[in-house]
Amino acid sequence: MNTFKTIARAALIVAALGTASVASAAEPVVAADKAAVSAPVQSRDGLNRRVRIHNNTGWTMLRFYASDSRVTDWQEDMLGRGTLAAGNSIMMNIDDGSGACLYDFKAEFTNGQVLTRFNVNVCQIADYYYTR
Repeated sequence: MNTFKTIARAALIVAALGTASVASAAEPVVAADKAAVSAPVQSRDGLNRRVRIHNNTGWTMLRFYASDSRVTDWQEDMLGRGTLAAGNSIMMNIDDGSGACLYDFKAEFTNGQVLTRFNVNVCQIADYYYTR
């Protein structure tokens, strides 16, 4: 199973880097640390759980978590050792293989602000905006 997770993580990183090359100059994509990007197992229902996270707060995002709303703890930081600068965005594959659509999001910023949102339906949205 560990080998599968490693392969899945590598596929997610390649997909994220491919997205970065087609982004417009007005909306750059900031890639998270390759080693720390969470690589979920793909759900079999065919629903798209890729969400572009936009940081429109004016502060750098230090950490981003997306956890199935049915669990009580936060999964690993999806940015890893990377950050998401103010005004930038990144495409995240929120799919953890569970088939869930409702996820809780938590973002931590350089000014100490922590923004948490519950029950975000990642099967119905393509973009999520953090604002002040």
